[in-house]
Amino acid sequence: MTPIRITGGQVLLASDGLAATDISLSEGRIDGLGTPARKGMAIDASGLLVLPGIVDIHGDAFERQIQPRPGVDFPMGLALRDTERQLLANGITTAFHGVTLSWEPGLRSLDSWKALLAALEAEAWTCDMRVHLRWEAYNLDALDAAVADIEAGRVHLLAFNDHTPAIMRKLKDPVEGAKYAGRAGMAMDDFRAFTAGIAARADQVPAARDRIAAAARAAELPMASHDDESVAVRARFRALGAHICEFPVAEDAGHDARAMGEHVVMGSPNVVRGRSHLNWASAAVMAEAGVCDILSSDYYYPAMARAAFIMRDRGSFDLPRAWALISANPAAASGLTDRGAIEAGKRADIVLFEPEEQSLVATIAGGRLAHLTAEGAARLRMV
Repeated sequence: MTPIRITGGQVLLASDGLAATDISLSEGRIDGLGTPARKGMAIDASGLLVLPGIVDIHGDAFERQIQPRPGVDFPMGLALRDTERQLLANGITTAFHGVTLSWEPGLRSLDSWKALLAALEAEAWTCDMRVHLRWEAYNLDALDAAVADIEAGRVHLLAFNDHTPAIMRKLKDPVEGAKYAGRAGMAMDDFRAFTAGIAARADQVPAARDRIAAAARAAELPMASHDDESVAVRARFRALGAHICEFPVAEDAGHDARAMGEHVVMGSPNVVRGRSHLNWASAAVMAEAGVCDILSSDYYYPAMARAAFIMRDRGSFDLPRAWALISANPAAASGLTDRGAIEAGKRADIVLFEPEEQSLVATIAGGRLAHLTAEGAARLRMV
């Protein structure tokens, strides 16, 4: 692996905030700060911000590469290669793919889950792509497979999802229902009947949830609850070991989570657009209130870096605190103590941004130069 030296930039240091210093990278790690140059590659970062690589704890935009239109599928390997390029081009060096394992046929089925895991394991990736298992509560038939994959170390974060009641409601609307039927590759009437059969198994859901939670605890996985509707719901999942609160529907559930020292995740697109696409709480306001401490890509990778700069420009956050929403905080929540900050010994995940345009110039992932713009290429030399 070619050593890399980054010189002349304003570096966001873990302890001191922004400071002018040089960084040396070798063997995938940050070798030192302000240390003598090694032979290898040098990047002149004069006038640039040098920031920790972005950690995306929850992103499902990869689904659009797998199935860009309902019923139109592409090979997993091809989809993941394109996804990785998108991630690195947006400064994301660690990505937890939010893979929904649902009772729905098609894109979110057990077969799709197996194919995605196999594709991830079939290649070496520059971006550290991990599996965030979004377990659908009523998916009883896939429980054995999910537990086996947790025990085999193929899952890196478990989230408890329950979209079945919402799907049942939306199926009453022919327009909304058609989206779900199309994703599953079924005719509407067939999908309605199939979903009704799934919902009829409600009495078996609590035991299944307890079993998968026990497997995750034994594997020491971080766990999250999703769309918490109340403090009582948050407390129920906390008792199972879920100490991450994702996209709380009720703001008091988010407040309760933070009061208990837990992490609250919301979406970067919410910040960039100025509102939730579901008309829920404002992520920016929740972050400024101290409730939301993590921003994820959710469904749009370019939103992450942009959201951090927006949070800074709103005036309540300085850049270190704003950038922590997409780097240090998600790294801590997911148990990745080797990244999310620029300091000696950490994983060499670094991004270079032009501060005025807030545009990405280069991404270094695991010590490898993974993405470089034309401006970045002009700053590169061998020493």
